Amino acid sequence: MQTSLKIAVVGSGLVGSLLAIYLKKAGHTVHVYDRSPDIRKINFSGRSINLAMSNRGWKALDGVGVGDSVREIAIPMGKRAIHLVDKLNFQNYGQEGESIYSISRGTLNRKMIDLAEEAGADFLFDQKIWDVTLSDATLHIGETERGEWEEKKYDMVFGADGAFSRIRHRMQRQSMFNYSQEFLNMGYKELNIPANADATHKLDKNSFHIWPRGEYMLIALPNLDGSFTCTLFMPFEGKNSFASLTDRKMVEDFFTKNFPDSIEVIPKLAEDFFKNPTSTLVTMKCFPWTYEDKIALIGDACHAIVPFYGQGMNAGFEDITVLNEMIEKYGDDWKKIFSEYQISRKPNADAIAELSYRNFMEMSTKTADEKFLLQKKIEKAFSDKHPDKWIPLYSRVTFSDRPYTEALAIGDFQNEIMEQVLRTDNIENIWNTPEIENKILELLQK
Repeated sequence: MQTSLKIAVVGSGLVGSLLAIYLKKAGHTVHVYDRSPDIRKINFSGRSINLAMSNRGWKALDGVGVGDSVREIAIPMGKRAIHLVDKLNFQNYGQEGESIYSISRGTLNRKMIDLAEEAGADFLFDQKIWDVTLSDATLHIGETERGEWEEKKYDMVFGADGAFSRIRHRMQRQSMFNYSQEFLNMGYKELNIPANADATHKLDKNSFHIWPRGEYMLIALPNLDGSFTCTLFMPFEGKNSFASLTDRKMVEDFFTKNFPDSIEVIPKLAEDFFKNPTSTLVTMKCFPWTYEDKIALIGDACHAIVPFYGQGMNAGFEDITVLNEMIEKYGDDWKKIFSEYQISRKPNADAIAELSYRNFMEMSTKTADEKFLLQKKIEKAFSDKHPDKWIPLYSRVTFSDRPYTEALAIGDFQNEIMEQVLRTDNIENIWNTPEIENKILELLQK
C-alpha cells in the first residue's frame, strides 16, 4: 500500500476503469471522470471493432483479480477463418490450446466500470474536462469550452481519455513536447451478422473470420448472443471505397461480387451500411507521457495505434502492469515511478504501432497469398520441433508478455530467414523435410 492520495482518472474506458481498480487496491481515493453518459445506461452500437484479448491483457486483469469475471464474457478464437472468393481456409494462431478471445467492446466496458465501482472507485459521468493545470493537478470542468468552469484539485491526474485526449492537449503546449498523428486513408464501418433463430452462430464460433481483398477487407468476431460484429475496412476515396458505394444496389452488388459467402448472413447489409458511421483510423505518438509527479498519460492518450494486431487494448492494459511494477518497486516516489514508466513503455508503444501498421498488409493481402500460407506452415512445423529456437512473430506479440521491441527485432530477423528459405528450388514440395529444417538451423546461427 502507498500513502493515500486523491487521484483523478480522466476517461472511463477500458484502460481508465482498470487503472482505477489498481489505484484503489494501492490505497488511493479515485474519481473517474467522463464527458459521456454512463455507458451502462445507453445503447452502444454502430462504431465498434470487437476486442481480441490476449496474454498481455489477461496478465493485467489477473494481476488485480478480475480476469475470471472477464473470461465469462469472452469467446476463444484459436484460428483464422480466411474467406477467399471461392474457398475457405483455416490457419491456427499458435500452439494447441492458444487462443485470442473475442469480447464486445461495450460489454467489456460496462463490466470494467462495474468492477471498478465494486473496488471503490467513484465515477462521474457527463463531466466535460476542458483543461488541467499541470503544476498542481487541477481539473477545469464546465458545460462548454468558453463558459464558466469549476475547479477540482487533485494530488495527481491520469489522462486515459483516448487518442484525442484533453489532458494531452494541455501537455502539448509545453516546450519540448513531441507529438505526431497520422491517419490512414481508409476507414471502417460496423456491420452485423445476427444469430440463428436458436441463438447459435451462423459461422464457426471459435474463429476470427477474415475476407482479405487487398486494399479492403471484412472481418467478423463472435459475440455471446450468437451474433458476429463485422467490420468493413475500405479506403475513403477511389474505385473500391466508401465514397464509391452510394446506394443500396451498389452496396449489395459489391458484396455479392467480392464477399459472396457473406451476403446471406448479413440480412441488414445496406441498412447498416448507411446507418452506421464511417470511422477513422489513426496512429498517434507523443513524448513525454508524464509531468513531474502530477500528471501521466496512459493507453490511447499517449500511443493510439491502428487495430490490425488486436493489441490496442492489450497494450493499454500492459501500461498498467508496468506502472504497477514501478509502484511496487519505488513506493511513494511518484517522480521516479512516472519516469521509469514512460522510459520503459515508449519504445514498446512505438514497436507495436509499427507492427500493427504492417499487420494490415498481412491480413488484407498476404492471407490470400499461397506463398505466405506456405511460410506460415514452414514456421509452424519448425517451431513445433524447435520451440526453444523459433517462436513465430504473432506468438511473440500475442501469446507472450516479452517486450514488443524484442518481437519486432526478432520478427524482422526471422522474416529475412524465411525469405531465403522460400527461394529454395521446389520449396512447395520439400518444405517439411530435414533439408529445410537444417537450412533454417544454419541460418539461425549466422
